[in-house]
Amino acid sequence: MDLSFLPPDILSAVSNVNLNFLTEIRLRRGQPVIIEYRGAYRYLCAGGAAETRRGAIICGDVVSILNGAMGGCVYSYAEELKQGFITVGGGIRIGVAGEYVTENGQIKTIARATSLNIRIPHRAEGCSSAVYGALLSGGIASVLLFSRPGLGKTTMLRDLTARISREHKINVLVLDARNEIGGAGEAYDLGETVDVVKSCDKLPSVKSAIRAMRPELIITDELYGESDIAAVRFARDCGIDVIASSHVCDKNYLKSLPFDYYVRLNSIGGRPDIYDKNFDIVGDSSADDVCGRAALGRKKEEGGGIRGTV
Repeated sequence: MDLSFLPPDILSAVSNVNLNFLTEIRLRRGQPVIIEYRGAYRYLCAGGAAETRRGAIICGDVVSILNGAMGGCVYSYAEELKQGFITVGGGIRIGVAGEYVTENGQIKTIARATSLNIRIPHRAEGCSSAVYGALLSGGIASVLLFSRPGLGKTTMLRDLTARISREHKINVLVLDARNEIGGAGEAYDLGETVDVVKSCDKLPSVKSAIRAMRPELIITDELYGESDIAAVRFARDCGIDVIASSHVCDKNYLKSLPFDYYVRLNSIGGRPDIYDKNFDIVGDSSADDVCGRAALGRKKEEGGGIRGTV
């Protein structure tokens, strides 16, 4: 994982933490560097993570850090910056706060960045086992993963993509709008039957890709807005299932979307709640396999939801 764009003092401190448990580095100009580590926010000191501010590294100019992450090529990231973030090597996503410049009601660019949220991606093989076993082992269905940010939706999409490719051998199209599922520069091997469309607007991309690539399943991240929902409806109207994620957690709204199942992630590594299209949950995870995961069968014909573990 390439974090070489970080200032030397921050980079040296990060080298003293276990990257397997590092999920965020938050940089705010003139403020202590804070990291999300082992599921909790801590200060970053020269020796690694600390619970108190004493000795915390103070962040300097975040603009130079952002420019370093972009390799000095701001123009190459202009479209991403309009959405408030960039994605760099290995799928590292950097959220940017500062002065947003708008034009005709849309963000044109970000001037004078003051804060960065560096999100560190992880590949957690097997994290989708309960969802896959409950809903997808016997065939493909349309599934929406939802939760507040930071609970592993993209990580689970990545794992589901690789497992479906491996076990079902169908043509899977990944719409990777933010370069996070596959990672910038093809950082993750998603499987031999997977085609990836990057940095895309979902609706025109779905229309073009269905004609060009003949997918049997579409997987995409972060549905938001009517255009994204229209893309899902178009795919479903064409007989193609969709597996996607969303930050929206309003069940009344989600129920109106064209999915067969809904999966609410409650915590990283925790038990998800699995619902049918009516948001009924009827199953239980009382039966466990030898690995401690739920041994669940597909219950689509029963019209009920299933509660599992990850």
